[in-house]
Amino acid sequence: MTGVAAVLAGIGLAGAAVTLAWLRRRYLVVTVQGESMLPAYLPGERVLVRRTPPGSLHAGQVVVLAGYSHGPRGKGSRGSLPAEPSPGPRWIIKRVAAVPGDPIPRDTVPALRTAPGTRVPDGRLVVLGDNPDRSHDSRHAGYLAAERLFGVVLRKMG
Repeated sequence: MTGVAAVLAGIGLAGAAVTLAWLRRRYLVVTVQGESMLPAYLPGERVLVRRTPPGSLHAGQVVVLAGYSHGPRGKGSRGSLPAEPSPGPRWIIKRVAAVPGDPIPRDTVPALRTAPGTRVPDGRLVVLGDNPDRSHDSRHAGYLAAERLFGVVLRKMG
């Protein structure tokens, strides 16, 4: 290999590495665990998720969020999500029922029946599993912090 060819090959590998790193920060493949999203998503199915800011969400989208075991990192910290999922059920998959500014869905979300105001507050989401008998979601926990959002499910994989 000539010097120029070696340099071009090195640039190509570096470019591929940068592209791969970008893709890993932007997209994630998640394996569905549990029955909370039946019948839309079966346990063991894999889904492609694109990192998405909370402000671009709308009701009806299926999202992946940090699980209930993730809390703020340190006193007074707003916390941050890991770049990659941890082993075990640390991520949850749910359907968005309401985003900030939407009316509070009091009829379908018992935990929010006495919530103050009439609209979902900034920084909060209402999410529900498709299978209410097998889902721990906003019906039980109320609002979820929008900072827990990783992204939106794009499609099932293979």
